[in-house]
Amino acid sequence: MIFYINTTLNQEIEIAIKDNGAILAQKKFNAPYQQAEKLLPAINELLKKNKIKWSQIREIEVENRGGSFTSLRIGVITANALGYALGIPVKGKGSKVKGQKCSFDIVEPIYDREPNITMKTK
Repeated sequence: MIFYINTTLNQEIEIAIKDNGAILAQKKFNAPYQQAEKLLPAINELLKKNKIKWSQIREIEVENRGGSFTSLRIGVITANALGYALGIPVKGKGSKVKGQKCSFDIVEPIYDREPNITMKTK
């Protein structure tokens, strides 16, 4: 099974569990300025609700291009951390470019614009 993470939708998060090209479970929800706080609990909830154990996940797939600077980083960092902890591969959907060579291959975020990491005030 593959666990999919997409935080490039800026204020939304999309997560899914896939097997042989079919989506077994999916969740898409709003998380404006709260993606970091909501992503891991949502992943845990999706797995528990569908009675899937981490040992059944063989790969993590993450969108690594597009979205805002911070939202993109949240998804990529979470995917890399989970992949490292579980000892499973992490693949970037936005590019076939691989991360640096080390004992664990990482997915690098690909930024398509300059970061804007401050909130705009009116």
